[in-house]
Amino acid sequence: MANALIGGLLARGVAPGSISVIERFEPVRAKLISQYAVRASAAADEASRSADMLLLAVKPQDLRAALEPLREAARGKLVVSIVAGVRLADLSRWLGGHDRIVRSMPNTPALIGAGIAALYAPPGVAAADRDRAESILGAVGETVWVDAEALLDPVTAVSGSGPAYVFWFIEQLAQSGVALGLAEETSRRLALQTVLGAAQLAARSGEAPSVLRERVTSKGGTTEAALRVFDEERLADRLRKALEAASRRGAELGEQLGKD
Repeated sequence: MANALIGGLLARGVAPGSISVIERFEPVRAKLISQYAVRASAAADEASRSADMLLLAVKPQDLRAALEPLREAARGKLVVSIVAGVRLADLSRWLGGHDRIVRSMPNTPALIGAGIAALYAPPGVAAADRDRAESILGAVGETVWVDAEALLDPVTAVSGSGPAYVFWFIEQLAQSGVALGLAEETSRRLALQTVLGAAQLAARSGEAPSVLRERVTSKGGTTEAALRVFDEERLADRLRKALEAASRRGAELGEQLGKD
């Protein structure tokens, strides 16, 4: 995700020299410098200490250790976290009481500039800081704000984990086509382009998905036959239960990550 953000910012005209990356692993540092011409160091250096914003993009289980040497460097800065699950209270505590923090949950289509990120900031964070955080995440897709930090768990269930559900659906659609007699490559292409085209149509039309669905569902036709089975099998209820499980797990992980 950090790679995607760097690439997106550079594509928007941000100067490579204004981005300073802290990366422990030398091969990754070398690749970042070669690919993007940004600054990269193994630990906080003068460039990162003088920056006006700190973006946190590490594995959740590694964040606390990563923040330990950054307490002084973070002082006075806007801190934007894209680390899944870690709560603002814990981030603040690990940074010695720092409270100028914005949390965000982006998703993996950001890798091709087609992501969406939900953001949350507590009331004390200034509008200028909110705008700055949104401009960073907006470099790789769309952005939305939520009114409560707890809503980032449903966001994770819907959009953070959502690409996996779509990949699964494409997989099942293609495999079902093969079972019906289609060649594997033909079925794969049909499934992939159908999902891609339907999503683009839904995004561009401005109409509700339910309206678009009804428009292609002829009474007594093939689509109606398939949708009837979806209803009989209660697929909508099962999907809702799956997302509830994902959201619940996000809350549980937040509790676990914040334990001392």
